[in-house]
Amino acid sequence: MKRMVRESEQNRLHLIDGSPIYDEPLLGFADGDDPLFAQYKAIIGEFHMTPKEALTKATGKPPEKVGVISWILPITTGTRQTMRREKSIPSLRWAHARDDGQNFREFLLAQVLNFLRERGVDAVAPYASPFFQRLVSPTDRSSNWSERHIAYACGLGTFGLSGSLITPKGTAVRFGSIVANLELEPSPRPYASHIANCPFLVNGSCGRCIERCPADAITAEGLDKIKCSEYQRGLSTPDRLKEYGLTGRIGCGFCQSRVPCESAIPKGMLDRSP
Repeated sequence: MKRMVRESEQNRLHLIDGSPIYDEPLLGFADGDDPLFAQYKAIIGEFHMTPKEALTKATGKPPEKVGVISWILPITTGTRQTMRREKSIPSLRWAHARDDGQNFREFLLAQVLNFLRERGVDAVAPYASPFFQRLVSPTDRSSNWSERHIAYACGLGTFGLSGSLITPKGTAVRFGSIVANLELEPSPRPYASHIANCPFLVNGSCGRCIERCPADAITAEGLDKIKCSEYQRGLSTPDRLKEYGLTGRIGCGFCQSRVPCESAIPKGMLDRSP
C-alpha cells in the first residue's frame, strides 16, 4: 500500500500540477471479534454492521477468522496550505484533492482486495460493497459502516468536537478499511478514551474548528450534520463546479485546516495516553 501511494499515477492531481494527493498511509489492525464492534450497534445504531456480519454478507458463509485492516491517507502539506488561506469556499487544490482523491481511494481498495483474493483470502471492503448504505433522516446522517469508528477500533485516533478523527497524521486525512478472513495482531489503542486527542472535549481549550466552520455547524455541543451537509450541497452550484473544473460534489473541510489538529495530535494530548 505504501508503494502504491508513493508510485501510482492514480495518486496525482492531474488537473492541477501532477503532484501527489496523499502522503504515505498509516495502517492499523483489529480483531473482528473485538467486543467494541458489537458496542457500535448501541453507539451508532443497530444497523451498523460488525466485521463478521460484513464478511458473511459478502461471502454467504460465516468466516473462520475475522481481521480488520484500516488505514488513513494524509492530505499533502501543499494542499493543506492552500486551504488555510480560505474562509468560505474550498481552495481549487483542496476540491480537486477530494475529487481525484476519491478515485484513488477506490483504486487502492480494489488493489488490496485483489491482492488478498489472489492469495485465497476472503475479503470485503464494506464501504465499496453493494450492501453499504447511507441512512438519512430529518435529524441525522449516518451509515452502516463508519470508516472513522473502524479506524478508532484499529488504534488510529480518537474523535474531536467536529466529528473528525484526530489521528497521528491529524484530521486532514481520508480513510479506508477491509475485513478479511485472517488472524491479525491487533494494533494497540494508545488512548484513554474516545475523545482523548481533542483539547476542547478533554478540558475545554481550543475550539478552533468552531471558528473555522463557515456553516456554523460546529458548536460546543458538537457537529450539526444537517447544517454541514446542507452547506456542502450549497457549495456545488453549476457555476462553481464549472469554475473548479469538476462534475461531482465539492467537499468542505474547513474544520480540518488551520486548526491545531490539522496534521498531528495537538500538543499536550499525547501525554494523556494510558
